[in-house]
Amino acid sequence: MARAVPERDAACAVAQAAAVVGDWWSLLLVRETARGRHRFDELQHELDISRKVLTERLAHLVDSGILEKVPYQRGPVRHEYRLTTAGRALLPVLVSLQDWADRWLLGDGTLTASADDHSAEARRMTGLPGTRLPRITLPAHTGDGLDPVDADATATVLFCYPATGRPSPLPDGWSDIPGAAGCTLENRLFADAYDDFRAAGVAVRGVSTQRPDEQRAFAAAEEIPFPLLSDMDARLSAALRLPTFRAGQALRLKRAVLVVDRERTVRHVQFPVTDIPAAVGTSLDLARRL
Repeated sequence: MARAVPERDAACAVAQAAAVVGDWWSLLLVRETARGRHRFDELQHELDISRKVLTERLAHLVDSGILEKVPYQRGPVRHEYRLTTAGRALLPVLVSLQDWADRWLLGDGTLTASADDHSAEARRMTGLPGTRLPRITLPAHTGDGLDPVDADATATVLFCYPATGRPSPLPDGWSDIPGAAGCTLENRLFADAYDDFRAAGVAVRGVSTQRPDEQRAFAAAEEIPFPLLSDMDARLSAALRLPTFRAGQALRLKRAVLVVDRERTVRHVQFPVTDIPAAVGTSLDLARRL
């Protein structure tokens, strides 16, 4: 269980936060609930944790307001564990920890918007097919919230991109970061092929961590025909453990393309994306096969 905060650190927010989620298992439970695993047996199986320790950590996170118990069965009553508003506010912190470890512990410290084919990020993304995307809603440039997966389409192509330079200028040194440039081109190429995607019954969604108002201005200027979704709160990043990099003091998604079927299962992943035109064509071919 979490330690009590010493009196000398009573006013220290870092110490207070560490008392709630500084424990190894607590952070991993936030990670797994963000990925859509909400039931006791699911969590125990995924984490390979003892029932006693899992019971203690879940109770601690519920008492701390990070998780809430939601009944899903009566007679006997059984509960799921869901992130509260305070728990969801931890997701950018969780993704930042992942980003730091990808760069400084699992990588060589290089700032990059791409990845080596044999990197930990690439292995994580290669393992995504078969993963079911939990139901989440992301702000869209159209002004409403949208599910990343279009239930009416045969498949949905989600392409993640770092950031466009319109309307907000990109950070200094952006073009020096490997893999960062090309977001406007990528959006244009998907827009050019949009009729082909629609004819195949395939939906297209662009995703970045930019604000919806920034995406709205870009979509209007470029006449983007598909929704642009904002992952500024890191809900999709946490759900799929998507690779990120930090530039301009903001987390940015690394370029990736996912094909998701109507049952919300990831079927194909392209990462790293080094040839943007080829990635657009490949995603159309892969989605058509579904």
